[in-house]
This record gives sequence, C-alpha cells and structure tokens, in this order.
Amino acid sequence: MVVDVDIKVIHERVKLQSAFVESLKREVQKVIVGQDYMIDRILIGILSQGHILLEGVPGLAKTLTVKTFAKAIDTGFQRVQFTPDLLPADLIGTMIFDQKSSEFVPHKGPIFSNIILADEINRAPAKVQSALLEAMQERQVSIGSVTFALDDPFLVLATENPIEQEGTYPLPEAQVDRFMLKLLVTYPNKKEEKQILERMSEGGEINVKAVIQPKDIFNAREVVNLVYMDEKVKDYIVDLVFATRQPEDYGLEAKDLIQYGASPRATIFLSKAAKAHAFMNGRGYVTPEDVKSVGLDVLRHRIILTYEAEAENVTPEEVIRRVFDKVVVP
Repeated sequence: MVVDVDIKVIHERVKLQSAFVESLKREVQKVIVGQDYMIDRILIGILSQGHILLEGVPGLAKTLTVKTFAKAIDTGFQRVQFTPDLLPADLIGTMIFDQKSSEFVPHKGPIFSNIILADEINRAPAKVQSALLEAMQERQVSIGSVTFALDDPFLVLATENPIEQEGTYPLPEAQVDRFMLKLLVTYPNKKEEKQILERMSEGGEINVKAVIQPKDIFNAREVVNLVYMDEKVKDYIVDLVFATRQPEDYGLEAKDLIQYGASPRATIFLSKAAKAHAFMNGRGYVTPEDVKSVGLDVLRHRIILTYEAEAENVTPEEVIRRVFDKVVVP
C-alpha cells in the first residue's frame, strides 16, 4: 500500500513539473516544421543529461532545432564546425601568455557553453574527438595543467552526414557508446515541406522566447529520477540488453549477425530514457511501452554487426526489432 501512495505522490509531482513540456515544444515548433521525433528525443536528452548523435542528410534543420532549443530554455549555445584541420585547442581553448602579468592564462574555447552542436563530428581527427570525449564523460576540460568544470546544463549534440564519407574519421566505439541516443533524422512529408516553403517565403526571423529557465530543467531532472520503475520493467530492460549479447538464450537466431552486443551503459541509458519518456507523457511510472519507444534510439549504435550481417544488408535496426519481438513483455 505504501508503494501505491508513493506512486500517486510521484504522479502528481510529474504532472506539475512536466507542465512546461508542451509549451516548450510549441515554442520550438514556431520555427521548426515537423520533426516531432527529433524534438522529443532532444528533450529526453536534456532531461536525462544524455548526449545525442544526429544522423541525417544536410538541410533537415538539425542545427536550427538545436539552436532554437537553446533559446527556448535560455541557455548558452555554441556551434563548432568540425574539419580535418581542427585542433583540440580550437575546441577546448589554450594557454595564452599575458604580457602584463608575465604568466600564462587560460583562454577558454567554445566547449565552455551549455548546448554544444558538434557539426559533422566525424570530420575531426582523433585528438579532437578524444578532447570532446573527456568533456562528454567527465563534464570537465583540461587546459595545460588546469582542469575546469563545465557549466550545467551541458549537452553535446553531434551531427553526422551519412552521404559524404571522404575525408572522415569514423568515431571510435568508445565515443559512440557515450552518446545516450542516436537519431536518424528523415525528410519531412509533403504537407510539412509545403509548410516550410510557405514559412520561408514570408521572410523575416521568427522570435523565440525563453519558455523556461535552466533551474526548471534541474527541478524536472530531480522528478525524472523519482519516476517509479517496477522490478518487472527493470528485468525487461536487462533481458533486452542480454538478448543482444546472448541471442540464443532468448530463442533468437542472430548469433551470426551480432559481433558485439550492447554494453552495460545501454542498460543505464535505456532506464533513464524510459523514465524521461514517462515524465514527458505526464506519468509517474514507467511502462514497457516507454522502453520500446526509446529502445531503437538507445541501442542502434551499440550493436556491432558481423561481416555476414553486412553482406546480407542486415541493419542494426532489424536486429533490434527482432530482439523486441522475441523478449517477453511483462
């Protein structure tokens, strides 16, 4: 009975704290036509402190969406265009000699902001990627011998262009695994495309107001952490992750397709993202549907397929769907 009362209390707190979700979405949608999926997932990343990898062809409003979000939640925004000649100092900053004091002082780079858009992240060399890795994982940056903590909220949204692969450096598995979600951003439909045409032909910049403040995000995160998750749902998440490592134990004929299954980080992120999804839907408890809704985005970049799978044109999404079909829903 105590648990029931607790869930009711959590449910009420969620309804109260999640009231801003719709107004925030509406503000972003003043500028962005369609792309509801991308908007929802970016919000999940903000609420869960999870970095996001966006894959899609140019011109799908990825940069504009991220920039609009930063304005709507009244936080700092920096866009860094990743290129093959980029240096770690261009991202994190460097030590500069001050003639007045006759000593070296830190000059902070664009990473010292709240929402960072790493545009075409796979165009940067390994040294730059490893500098970004420290910032993403440790939420701190080392310049010379001095370590600086990064501001909160701190969120990296990185974009990848799936078409041009010349002059790119594939992201190391360790770095890809640190992204909570990987989103595949697709073209708008005909109706949305016409809306874009009409909106752009009007000209003039659309004003985006700050709907919430960073403190509202911090308060919401506290409530997201409180969202109730039943033991059966926890077991379901663990089973899903284990099914990618030991598919035969779950009656799944995918052993020849999966080289490496999802890491324990997938379990953690699947749980966090499911809680954030429940919060956004005004619920104080997680259902298996929440887990299924975010499952593809959490797992697609964590499963490494075999050469046989690639030869048969099997995608990670297909394998994950088979896992969801086979693992028993509580």
